Amino acid sequence: MKIILLGAPGSGKGTLAKQITRDFGLPQISTGDLFRAIVKEDSALAREVKSIMASGALVPDELTIEIVKNRINQNDCQKGFILDGFPRTVNQAKALENITEIDMAILVDLDFETIIDRLSSRLTCPACGEIYNAHTYNQQSCQKCNATLIQRDDDKPETIKNRLEVYEKNTSPLINFYSDRLFKVSSKNSAEETYRSVKTFLDNFGG
Repeated sequence: MKIILLGAPGSGKGTLAKQITRDFGLPQISTGDLFRAIVKEDSALAREVKSIMASGALVPDELTIEIVKNRINQNDCQKGFILDGFPRTVNQAKALENITEIDMAILVDLDFETIIDRLSSRLTCPACGEIYNAHTYNQQSCQKCNATLIQRDDDKPETIKNRLEVYEKNTSPLINFYSDRLFKVSSKNSAEETYRSVKTFLDNFGG
């Protein structure tokens, strides 16, 4: 299965992707993770991508498409994959259609007010990528690797609002683009409840 996850930043796509990976063995491809790996490099490209990400804007299509193409051509993607964070625009979606055939798009739906609250309270481990909620986790270090937790620049309230505006303008039209193969699920409730309906859909897909 080749799956695209759609939804605003902070809607729960990353958590859902990990649940699908666990049960269906499909690799999660997060452009956010790919970009964050790039910015750790000491190069002009790394500095450019870091600046773009910190402002909440989108990385240029040509660069993003090439990075994704290289990733989905790797051996672990032969039986399918989950794209989390790509495509973000209709132009990217059209480019992706020329690279591979997508089976379905899953829309993770959540209102912006809840998203702002979730993201602005999110703490991230810079070492292993684990994510914590400051409302429920009152430690300063990661449980898994003991690194000091940080608030990413793109999780600060002023940047979140910009990210949501970018999503509304550029990404939401993808809902229409994939309307013939779209499954919509609300992430208002717990991650387990959200996943339950998605798993049922995937279990029955093609059956």
